Amino acid sequence: MRRAILVVLVLATLPSGLAAARDAEPPQAQATTTISGRGFGHGRGMSQYGAQGAAIAGKNLQQILDFYYPGTAVGKATGNLRIRLTADFTDGVRVVAANNLRLRDLKAGKVYTLPKASTRNQWSIDPYGEHGTRVSSFDAKKRTWTVWRTLKGMAQFEGPGVIALILPTGRQATYRGIIRATDTAGSHLDTVNVLSLETYLRGVVPREAVVTWRPTALQAQAVAARTYAVYHRKRAGNRAYDLCDTIACQVYGGYADEEPSTNAAVTATGGQIRLYRNTPIIAEFSSSNGGATEAGDAPYQLVKTDSWDAYPGNRNPNASWTVTRPTAQLQAAFGVGAIRSLRVIARTGVGPGGGRVLKVEAVGASGKKVLTGDQLRGKLSLRSAWFSFVPPQPIALDMPTTP
Repeated sequence: MRRAILVVLVLATLPSGLAAARDAEPPQAQATTTISGRGFGHGRGMSQYGAQGAAIAGKNLQQILDFYYPGTAVGKATGNLRIRLTADFTDGVRVVAANNLRLRDLKAGKVYTLPKASTRNQWSIDPYGEHGTRVSSFDAKKRTWTVWRTLKGMAQFEGPGVIALILPTGRQATYRGIIRATDTAGSHLDTVNVLSLETYLRGVVPREAVVTWRPTALQAQAVAARTYAVYHRKRAGNRAYDLCDTIACQVYGGYADEEPSTNAAVTATGGQIRLYRNTPIIAEFSSSNGGATEAGDAPYQLVKTDSWDAYPGNRNPNASWTVTRPTAQLQAAFGVGAIRSLRVIARTGVGPGGGRVLKVEAVGASGKKVLTGDQLRGKLSLRSAWFSFVPPQPIALDMPTTP
């Protein structure tokens, strides 16, 4: 289904009664464009609010996953993950001193229990030489660093159940497992958290879902996040890490973000993933699909309507939305000068209003240009590529904004 919708560029005017300085031009209000839309994110795979809606409707875990990942089967996964901690962009890796904190020399294979002292409150692994590292401790009383040992390769901190990493801002972030210094590129070391798949999910599910959601919705999120992680671990190759900790991968907050409700969801689904032809799927998910899933490259990423996304009671704030954008920003997005007409010339054809935007055409003073819905979404910072311009009927754009 294809629709053509012409946009009005809504021109705001100054309220009456504002005094203007004598012999000066009155200030001009900024022209704006109103845009309404549906959903938040790419729409492929599982709608997170849709999973909550399905749970409210009484659907069980397998029914939810079968709907959002059709044609897939239940599988099992275990093992460790390596997560790059992107907030630590210092040259080295610093942690808080703690009882039973150990250092592993990864090249020599030796493990050292780090010495304790009442004034020693930090340890650091820093670059040293061409490929080596230097391990130092910080004396809080003297406020000085002292080199404890130099190594010919990389190293990692192990030992306590939770390790506190010191970030560039001085804030401490806590993580279970191992904190590893890796030399991936450049003169600084990257920080990688190595931990079990199940422990990792404890720091993911509360960041990717609402912790007060129904248990079944949280379990669906746990299976999707576990599957997504295993899919990328399988493709990491020789890279020093499997995933990052931001929305570029999936958000991971570590120990401090763990919640009882999401820990329970991880435990209830222990090891469960989704497979297609015996291979972990790319279990994509997004906040809200607006009422229809989006197609992807995989056979299980289909376009179909989704009545759970806005199911009564799930309080989805992204089911529909309205925003305004400066008309100047819209003109800059297309680069055709003053826009005379703007048309949505192709949609997916599935869902209210014709579905997600595929193509938008702008005709301006200096020519015509077509952008994809995703391109315009990015340029205007919209929640999704499912949008319309308000009001939809054409008007003359060269009319004066004031009498």
